[in-house]
Amino acid sequence: MKNIMVAVDMEAGDQKLLDHASALASALGSKLWIIHIAAAEPDFVGFDTGPKYIRTTLAQELREEHKELHAYSEKLKQSGINAESLLLQGPTIDTIFDEANKLGADMIVMGSHRHNFLKRVFGDDISHNIIRQSTIPILIVPLT
Repeated sequence: MKNIMVAVDMEAGDQKLLDHASALASALGSKLWIIHIAAAEPDFVGFDTGPKYIRTTLAQELREEHKELHAYSEKLKQSGINAESLLLQGPTIDTIFDEANKLGADMIVMGSHRHNFLKRVFGDDISHNIIRQSTIPILIVPLT
């Protein structure tokens, strides 16, 4: 197994997720690709690029997320894990699969929060949809 891709959501559970993914990468001698799918740029009717304050806010959020992702990969590199981080934008599920294919990922590692029945039925349960659609092995780490 050469490439393991771990999808983080920039929340409290990321460290637990990275701990599991890095242990797996270390044991298998794999490269760890840390990805985060950032919110896509909003489309505004009548504006090509949106109001300036929205662009400024979004740009600041992206810079902060990029900085945090870089810190994740640097910390793992210091512990001997071959790690790279990528900040991507787009529809979450499609972007995860597209990037997994580009990177030649042998496994996708992602977290799952326990949701109640109504959330699973009516909400957008990304982990569940990834599992149903993936042809790549998935490791789901419970985060709650």
